[in-house]
Amino acid sequence: MEKENNKQQVVESVAISAEAEAEHENEPLIEDEMERSKVGIMRALCDRQDPSTKEVDDLMMRRFLRARDMDTEKASELFLKYLAWKKTVLPKGHIPESEIANDLSHNKVCMQGHDNKGRPIVVIVGNRHNPSKGNPEEFKRFVVYTLEKICARMPRGEEKFRAIVDLQGWGYSNCDIRGYLAALSTLQDCYPERLDKLYFVRSPYIFMTAWKVIYPFVDTNTKKKIVFVENKKLTSTLLEDIDETQLPDIYGGKIPLTPIQDSH
Repeated sequence: MEKENNKQQVVESVAISAEAEAEHENEPLIEDEMERSKVGIMRALCDRQDPSTKEVDDLMMRRFLRARDMDTEKASELFLKYLAWKKTVLPKGHIPESEIANDLSHNKVCMQGHDNKGRPIVVIVGNRHNPSKGNPEEFKRFVVYTLEKICARMPRGEEKFRAIVDLQGWGYSNCDIRGYLAALSTLQDCYPERLDKLYFVRSPYIFMTAWKVIYPFVDTNTKKKIVFVENKKLTSTLLEDIDETQLPDIYGGKIPLTPIQDSH
């Protein structure tokens, strides 16, 4: 009986995958045959539990698969949690700026330029975040607003972004372990495989105290994307993947920082 159910599942998977491919024929196709097959199986599994799966493109489903090392069951579980989360956190499809006015006013996240592959570049200014002057729930919404804005900036066919976390002047008044962990959880669980690389720059020694607490919560795939850059190699490291015309001027480039709410 179980084998028959599995066969039926595969048949339904192929049918649904074909429908999805027809619906999304203008999107970039997944070339890898194994990935395409697993996306079809995952779509069938998820569609039974949440029909809104049909609204999601294959590339998003593939990102969830890659985040779970191509395990369809684990990826489906994560994806269904994401769909439920989205209905709660993004009922309007976006976060209104009026709901995050305080966090926006500090200009703690900037977005300008792109790397050599067209990926958006985000700069997070660590010493502009002061948890004692903010609201934890607003900060969570601000993180979602930021990630949605980044994704909207990605050119067609590109799925990732680069982030520079600038910790110059960071001190204990800026330390927000709960906020950092909430942001990390949102990135890893709701926007998996969106981050291409994260550079920590100008990091003071005291930040490592906070990092030791955060590090165990960073998943294996994300850990591979994190680089701590030495001060003396800062500009040369960033120029390896970012042209001078696209690099923020504070790092030796030509482009000024632009608060994320002002970036277009």
